Amino acid sequence: MDPADFYTGIVAELYGPLKSVTQDPEPYAAFVEQAGTPALELGCGDGEPLLELRRRGMDVDGVDSSADMLDRLRRRAAAESLPVTLFHQRMEALDVPRRYAAVYLAGPTFNLLPDDATALSALRAIRAHLAFGGTVLIPLHLPAPTAEKDVGRARTATAPDGAELRVSVVAEDRDEHTRTQTTLLRYERYHPSGSSVTERPWVLHWYTRDGFRTLAAVAGLDIAEVTGPDGRPAAADADHLHVRLRPAD
Repeated sequence: MDPADFYTGIVAELYGPLKSVTQDPEPYAAFVEQAGTPALELGCGDGEPLLELRRRGMDVDGVDSSADMLDRLRRRAAAESLPVTLFHQRMEALDVPRRYAAVYLAGPTFNLLPDDATALSALRAIRAHLAFGGTVLIPLHLPAPTAEKDVGRARTATAPDGAELRVSVVAEDRDEHTRTQTTLLRYERYHPSGSSVTERPWVLHWYTRDGFRTLAAVAGLDIAEVTGPDGRPAAADADHLHVRLRPAD
């Protein structure tokens, strides 16, 4: 997954349906079925896969930091007469009234937390919202640098109103010491009624396995299992992980 793919979903509220990543609901449905309900999806965005789990009758709430994304989710749910409980909060400041048997993120949203301190705050908040015996699922991603040939190359899509939408990587800075990759993305919209160009820096922060284990332990969580997205044991050099955590006590 490259940064342009990953972030088009985040800025969909500005530029329409440029989202190129839709999370497969099956791993998360299986996780909730195993861990139990109620469940909480962190970074639920505009409803994938939360809405599919609600269609299956699962008791799943959602949290997201984008009010626009949550508004779209509510409209989608209302169109299907699906009741949803949603909270407009950042995961590192999570404070909701329920405790959950299952807490999960769908896709590597945790990598959007900019540093270890913020990640630790999020893990502590997650721990505080777990019911007794609860389980957490956190996908993690080791981002690859954008290939030089792809810098400046635009991905395109067409909006329902006919506008041409483009997203491209303008520049990128990667710091192995702080484990951060900052990608400057350009979003363009062209339409006879008006056009716009916006550039935004997006930061991905990644973790070593030992480093993430240490953060989890400080937050009161133990790593119970590390697999690939397919549920099989993850290879030592895997760049996509599904990490399951349980309360340390």
